[in-house]
Amino acid sequence: MKFAIATIFLTLTSVVGFVVKPSGLRVGYELHSTVERPVPTRVPPDAGYIPDWEDRPGLPESEFMKSDLSKPDLGENLLECPLTRWDFKDIDLDEGRKSGLELPHCPAEIRATEEDNNLGGTYFAKNRESIRSTLRDHGAVWLRGFDLMKGVAGHRTMYEELGLLPCLDPLHSSGLRKFASERDALYEEVNKPSLRQHYIGLHSESTTKRTAAYAAFVCFKKATGGGGRFLIADGAKILADMDESLLRKIYDRQVRISVSNLDLPGETPGILKEGFKKVVEAAVAPKFDMDLEMIYEADGKPGRLMAIEERESPINRHPVTGQPVWFCNAHNHLRYLRDRRPCGVPEVGMTDVFFGDLGHLSPEECDEIKRVSEKHITALPMEPGDVLLVDNYRSLHGRDVFEGERFHAVSWFSWDDNEEWKGTESRMREKDGLNKFVNKYMDWLPKDF
Repeated sequence: MKFAIATIFLTLTSVVGFVVKPSGLRVGYELHSTVERPVPTRVPPDAGYIPDWEDRPGLPESEFMKSDLSKPDLGENLLECPLTRWDFKDIDLDEGRKSGLELPHCPAEIRATEEDNNLGGTYFAKNRESIRSTLRDHGAVWLRGFDLMKGVAGHRTMYEELGLLPCLDPLHSSGLRKFASERDALYEEVNKPSLRQHYIGLHSESTTKRTAAYAAFVCFKKATGGGGRFLIADGAKILADMDESLLRKIYDRQVRISVSNLDLPGETPGILKEGFKKVVEAAVAPKFDMDLEMIYEADGKPGRLMAIEERESPINRHPVTGQPVWFCNAHNHLRYLRDRRPCGVPEVGMTDVFFGDLGHLSPEECDEIKRVSEKHITALPMEPGDVLLVDNYRSLHGRDVFEGERFHAVSWFSWDDNEEWKGTESRMREKDGLNKFVNKYMDWLPKDF
């Protein structure tokens, strides 16, 4: 995910000696937002399909967190997340739109019967080929009502029987997710109380550099106070249904995504601004496994230093099927949309999307991305034991706001059937310190900052 809440700033504090205090951030002078923005009305986003809750019970945390200690520890030798498979040149958009309309609904639903539950892990061994084929055809599979995956040990059994090969999160170093069970290659989802009122828009778990092939999102405990639906949408259907002129325009011009803002006072002398930029470029950006360019005032705000990813195509061919898909995290990252829906991140964690030449999308273009994205969202009421298998090149996912506490988790997977695509990189230990540092800070934040 390109959702990089405060990661660049947090690293900077450890490198150049910022002192982080609840009242502000200081390094000789106060960093602050330099422009007062009008406050738009915030409206919760919509969804095309909203299945009902069933209120199935789960296990207490002392039970669902148990790992099978007879199995080997996967944490020491986890594969690096594979490199992004880009194939976007000369796409026939008309044909892609036509073929996208013919695809089946995303996600497919597989509901457990009593007999299925009695089989435990054997069910997934017996149905491996069928489930993997359904995942390829639909882009996601909702495994609903399975008792096996109500705990960490059963979740691992499920993905091992399906032949999925775990890897690191594409942004392991960002600290957005910490391990729920490192030995089982299981990360926490965004359960942090400080982010419960932040709506996470549609995105693929992807950067210009790295993209997980598949994911398995699991619910151990649904939100105690309500909400927290898991959002899933088909990138091929979004492409097929988007306004044709906007689709061609954004494909031709491509996009760049800003992942963080650092605000200096607008009157900061140029020599100090350039010195600050060089510190960030030399000491911060290299710590992230992303190709970032530090650019001042790309959004027109005086003194704002933005960390912006390199140019990329919003449309890509699926590496296996060749199907053109909307492979862009704009619904999540567009500042225009974030300012108009529930958003729980500070300015330093705000994002934006530009055209590839750093031109701005118009409000009408942002609204069209919102319309077509939310039309194709299925807002899943995931309950204990439910798992959503996701083809990360086909589908985009997100999460609605919630109240109370929840415990969802996710495992990421590399290519298990293509040695070249899988790569040979193993876990990079130098990423671990930053991951733990950022998580410690995020856990410290008040529940609703």
